[in-house]
Amino acid sequence: PSGVAYEALRPADIVLLSLEDGKVVDGRLRPSSDTPTHWHLYRSFPSIGGIVHTHSAHATAWSQLGRPLPCFGTTHADHFHGSVPVARRLRPKEIREAYEWATGVSIVETSSRQGVNPDHVPAVLLPGHAPFTWGPDVKSAVDNAIALEAVAHIALLMGAATQKLPELDARVRDKHFERKHGSQAYYGQPKGK
Repeated sequence: PSGVAYEALRPADIVLLSLEDGKVVDGRLRPSSDTPTHWHLYRSFPSIGGIVHTHSAHATAWSQLGRPLPCFGTTHADHFHGSVPVARRLRPKEIREAYEWATGVSIVETSSRQGVNPDHVPAVLLPGHAPFTWGPDVKSAVDNAIALEAVAHIALLMGAATQKLPELDARVRDKHFERKHGSQAYYGQPKGK
């Protein structure tokens, strides 16, 4: 629900929405103000089952720089197959008339326009705002938000915001991503064990 402090949140406060039309199905409180953004992402990226929107300090700082977050090392490559893109800035009319919906449209357009597979780079940075992450379930979306915060922090520590630093070799980037997420993934334990 919109504007409810986490420490005050109770199960009965949760607002259930329809994926068909985004309307409230159950709940007495108003849903999150970001509902139109989330709804557009769920409808556009059918493989996702969880979305996280944070204002974590380092990922937000990088978002507010308005620059893609390059893959500088293996920590990044373990979670994101390439740079985390920046969505386009919203047009004045979009901000005025349908801000949250236009935010979702901008995120989807960014993936499409840049040829980014949203399953391989499950994050986007909103310029002047903050990041969105997602995953096949809520836990994965949270894990991706934590990973994004960590790699943004590392990049800022590297001074990458003000310098041109070398990106990770594409072969190493691909290897780290594929060993966790590829068809022949071998990192971690087999599912069900």
